[in-house]
Amino acid sequence: MAPLIGMLIGALLGAALAKRKGGNRLDMAQYAGGFAIIFGLIGLFVAIYLARAAVAA
Repeated sequence: MAPLIGMLIGALLGAALAKRKGGNRLDMAQYAGGFAIIFGLIGLFVAIYLARAAVAA
């Protein structure tokens, strides 16, 4: 669940950043994709950490 939420937040932030910089639709799509990948990976690491912490406790 965390990776999906991270990807959604990353895509929204990336598109907003590209729009603020004056980018067109393709720029917004590229930023959204890049940020979605980065935030999705961060969410994946968070999910792995939480799963391992729950097993260790």
